[in-house]
Amino acid sequence: MDTNASATSIRDTDSSRRRPIAAVLLGLYALALAAIAFWPVPIDRGIARLLRAISEAVPWLTYPRIEFGANVAMFVPLGILAGLILRRRWILAVPLALAASGVIEVGQALFLTQRTASLLDVVANVLGAAFGAVLVGVTSRNMPDTRAR
Repeated sequence: MDTNASATSIRDTDSSRRRPIAAVLLGLYALALAAIAFWPVPIDRGIARLLRAISEAVPWLTYPRIEFGANVAMFVPLGILAGLILRRRWILAVPLALAASGVIEVGQALFLTQRTASLLDVVANVLGAAFGAVLVGVTSRNMPDTRAR
């Protein structure tokens, strides 16, 4: 018996069980992302004082760096969930993130006067999704054989 083929088959079965769950979670994530992205005022307005205090305490941790990191982190779940759904085509999570981020930034530019559209946000978002997708791609290749012994 080819153990590589059977391990791949089991991974595919485990993955297919997770796909519906990942799809539901992706839908919920998309709703949360849309709420954050299209909130009429900057979402961090309520914690501006805290962010200023952090920047004063840690001078290299400036607001633009915090914002960039937050944008990266915000898109990691997209990469993970899309990667789980797309399985072997997990890399397609990257163009999906580029499209989603582009729609968000264009929407902010056209419809939200108190928000600022930024190409740097697109870069951060795509990096976050790529990180999540690569994480799925690497870990799914290294999953142990889960067959009962």
